[in-house]
Amino acid sequence: MARRTRPEMEPEDAASPARPSPLHVRSVEKAFRVLDAFSPVRPSMGLTQLASHLGIDKSEAQRFVFTLTELGYLRKDPITKSLQLTVKTLDIGHNYLRSNQIVRGASTYLTHLNTLTDETVNLGILDDTEIVFVQRIVSRHVFNENVVIGTRLPAFCTAAGIAMLAYLDPAVARDILERSDLRPYTANTTYRLPELLDKLKRTADKGYSVTNGEYYSDISLGAAVRDARGAPVAAVTLALSSARLSLEEAERKLAPLVMEASRSIPA
Repeated sequence: MARRTRPEMEPEDAASPARPSPLHVRSVEKAFRVLDAFSPVRPSMGLTQLASHLGIDKSEAQRFVFTLTELGYLRKDPITKSLQLTVKTLDIGHNYLRSNQIVRGASTYLTHLNTLTDETVNLGILDDTEIVFVQRIVSRHVFNENVVIGTRLPAFCTAAGIAMLAYLDPAVARDILERSDLRPYTANTTYRLPELLDKLKRTADKGYSVTNGEYYSDISLGAAVRDARGAPVAAVTLALSSARLSLEEAERKLAPLVMEASRSIPA
């Protein structure tokens, strides 16, 4: 839906960079920006480095750091003075995993699928242009050990992402793809928009998605978990090595099991 831009529009009706909503609390936004600044490539930072990364002055960064340290979300190394996230930052994610009914309801079916196939099983949820892994049961043939709960991957080249995009409104799916960083992660990546749109149609027709070495060098099969209206709310994926099964064998033997698991999860 297009955003209204009439002069008579009330402030609470919409927000824009030029006129943010009066409900928007900038200090809360900045506090989360401080926490988001830390990542695997930036596990620790000094105050000056943090302020530079965020584009704010050092005194402002210091106030946020002090408050977040007092609350227990940041710690300062007493010797190096570098800042790091604390284990308390896991609390929000833990509360999400424990309270989300889809995540909680999926456990039994993911475990069953893992037992049947002896392959790695994941549950992913679409967050704008990315897929976030919210459950993962690793097989004894595990690969991609750097994929853990909370890992984000591009939706356009992952089985979970394609499975969910295939059942979105076509205009919504296209918008997500157009805003994605479409590029070839491997020689097998499907990344051009026309081919991706065609892939979504084929996925919806089959009921499951397939990727073969498009991001990692594995075969992945995915099927969307859909609510009562048919909207995708999550996706079950099965990841396996092509050394164990060919792509054709994986689709024939395992795709029905992935679809059955996705249909069983209460949404």
